[in-house]
Amino acid sequence: MGKRANKRQKLEKTVGKEVEPLGAQNAAALLDDASKDDEERRLESLLFGTKYVPAALHEHVLVVSDGEEEEDVLGGGTEFQAVLDTDVQLNSDVAQDEGSDDQSGHAGDEEKEDEEDVATSEESDGSEEDENALDLASGQNASTSAAGNSRKASAWTDPDDANHNVSLASNKRLRKLRDGVSEDAVGGKEYERRLRRQFEKINPTPEWATKARKKLHPSKQKRRRPSASSDEDSQLDDDLPDLLASTGGILGPRPQVLQQGTLSIERLRDANLAARSEGAVKAIQFHPSTQIPVMLTASEDRRLRLFNVDGHTNPYIQTVHIPDMPITSAMFHPAGTSILLTGPRPYYYSYDLQSGATQRSPRGLWGTTFNGNEMKDGSMEICSFDPSGEVLAVAGRRGYVHLVDWRSGAGQVIGSVKMNSGVKGVWWSRGPGRSELMSLGQDAEVYVWDVGERKCVRKWKDEGEYGSHIITGDRGGQYLGIGSRHGIVNVYGPDSVASSSLERPKPLKSISNLTTSITSMKFNSDSQLLAIASNIKKDQMRMVHLPSLTVFSNWPTSGTPLGHVTSIDFSTGSEYVAVGNSRGRVLLYHLLDFAPVIA
Repeated sequence: MGKRANKRQKLEKTVGKEVEPLGAQNAAALLDDASKDDEERRLESLLFGTKYVPAALHEHVLVVSDGEEEEDVLGGGTEFQAVLDTDVQLNSDVAQDEGSDDQSGHAGDEEKEDEEDVATSEESDGSEEDENALDLASGQNASTSAAGNSRKASAWTDPDDANHNVSLASNKRLRKLRDGVSEDAVGGKEYERRLRRQFEKINPTPEWATKARKKLHPSKQKRRRPSASSDEDSQLDDDLPDLLASTGGILGPRPQVLQQGTLSIERLRDANLAARSEGAVKAIQFHPSTQIPVMLTASEDRRLRLFNVDGHTNPYIQTVHIPDMPITSAMFHPAGTSILLTGPRPYYYSYDLQSGATQRSPRGLWGTTFNGNEMKDGSMEICSFDPSGEVLAVAGRRGYVHLVDWRSGAGQVIGSVKMNSGVKGVWWSRGPGRSELMSLGQDAEVYVWDVGERKCVRKWKDEGEYGSHIITGDRGGQYLGIGSRHGIVNVYGPDSVASSSLERPKPLKSISNLTTSITSMKFNSDSQLLAIASNIKKDQMRMVHLPSLTVFSNWPTSGTPLGHVTSIDFSTGSEYVAVGNSRGRVLLYHLLDFAPVIA
């Protein structure tokens, strides 16, 4: 079958025509300067470094392709079809700028040079900016290391977190996040912070991670000022020898002036909780030294117990059993080396704290062996040491007050003084340069004795003149208290103990807050407090503010479990007050106004 004539003709035309490479027409168009506009010329000058020549300096030659018709070229049918109006406006503005011959050429040269300068300056500025960025980054690291709390930026933050309110009191699991008992609702940001704090508290940073961070960021370690550290070290070097050279504690009493009306007090664990007495507590006393926190208790079970009072556990130390004597009075020697134990017997026991030995006094303390009924009448329940601890005053029968020599250790009577009535109480007045013995009789008469000459230098009657049966004073000789069977306590000033005055002293105030017989009365160490109590009825105890001679209204309350108070004592620094009752308990309270502070 022969080939068709029309196909043969087409193949012949194709074979006879020269084949051009792909893109040859476009390459020729690119090499043709006449077809390039001013924008292309600027780009070429910037990219290839050629000289910029505006198109206005060349001949305006319009190149028309073979396939285009003349009417299309003249009319602009499809060549500017894709050009926007903004581009046309831009080209028109450029054409207007190019209208000036020499000025536009010079302007183009200057613009080119300026752009080259800008390019070089941008390169130099770029290098400088890189260096500054590195320095800034290092400075930021140093600052964040000094702050110690730099964190990476959160990948996502909820803007509603600040508007949330979380209740910490209603949820039991969130109560541990509170800073105070009364605190309840916190915001979202604060809640997040506290959760983070609790997590870091439960899961602290491991030691290996801390060491790794120090090796990785050695500059993040805390810097100490050399001047401050040197001052602290020098101060420590100066204070350390004095601290090590003394056996005293580093805690001292707080110099505090009590205010009337309200007493700052809190209850602690019972002082004798580790070894409670089986009967009523008859005597309580703290050690006279502030460096030895030891307290003694004597009870009806004929046992003496020692405790180390620290305000927390109050550990039990020792028990001393006296089978043949009911202990009704127990006291430390003023030197703090021994304990005197007395009762309704004509002898006493002495317990040495250093050796732990118990010694009984000679049978012939009064110059006789006391047989039969005479022994039953003999008693040493009322007694008192003088401030030096050399003489012990003991109330005897028929108004005698016996003076026992304690310095020699023999325990023999070296003298006696006699009153006109039975002895109800004895007390050694304390003051600068004087120490006088005072005794209270059944007729409410007070005797002031000169022990050296064995004579009475003054005598006066208590206000009311009836029922007085207990006498005590403070350590400074400023106050003297006398209690009666009617619950009245008369507080006298320093004129009551002065032997030179002959007038009858007037009480500063008669305290009548109790209605039953006064059985316990104690002044504190700095003469600001007076504790009075009665064992006839329950919860009969009051605290008196001595500067104002008023009773504190906030303690004790109706809910204070005092019971029948049998004995009271303040610690040497007045930070504790111990209250013994008939149930064998010793309640311990902390006086916050006298709390010790670091000296």
